[in-house]
Amino acid sequence: MARAFPGTADEVRLPGAVLWRTARTGAGTSGGGWDLLAAGVGPALAAASTAAALTAAALDGAPYGLVVSAGIGGGFQPGAPVGSLVVADAITVADLGAETADGFLPVTELGFGAVTHRPPKSLVRVMSEATGARPGTILTVSTVTGTAARAAELRARHPDALAEGMEGFGAAEAAAAHGVPALEIRAVSNPVGPRDRAAWRIGDALAALTDAFANLAPALESWNPYDHQHEQ
Repeated sequence: MARAFPGTADEVRLPGAVLWRTARTGAGTSGGGWDLLAAGVGPALAAASTAAALTAAALDGAPYGLVVSAGIGGGFQPGAPVGSLVVADAITVADLGAETADGFLPVTELGFGAVTHRPPKSLVRVMSEATGARPGTILTVSTVTGTAARAAELRARHPDALAEGMEGFGAAEAAAAHGVPALEIRAVSNPVGPRDRAAWRIGDALAALTDAFANLAPALESWNPYDHQHEQ
């Protein structure tokens, strides 16, 4: 994905994470620069790495204006075919809660926590228009779906789900703690359901993601990070 950004990037070491800083003239998305963070696999590490980057930037007096979680993931068929792009209008954790005799209860029904973060509508629209990504719910899971039964269960609970990944909700939780809006985009590398590695198209998905950011970065440069405060 770094290939989508022109010029060179400087390595910046953080506690437990490394990011690459592109040329910038100021803070946040309006400053013309991007920090690229390899946040790791899974929601916990993604949250920890993102929080480290957000905290370091705030302490440096140059807080971020936006967090974008990007990667490849599984697509729910037929809405998100392999090779397509999905942008989250809802970033939802699918397996945070409790199993009961009556079925799964999300953590919110247990009286605490959150299960969904909603990116600003204007940002979702900008991303969709710039990249052709289809908007919908992207689920965050700690265990990748590997059976048809599990895929059907997730779709029954989340009928608007188009894709699943393992990091979006963690990054969004860290962003929310800092009062920063978050986006998530996934390039679909495989169908959600039974594991069939022969059908995976990881290279194609990564290429699609790189192309998306080549178009997305200029579009986001013009977005006002304070506009989202006035959205319903």
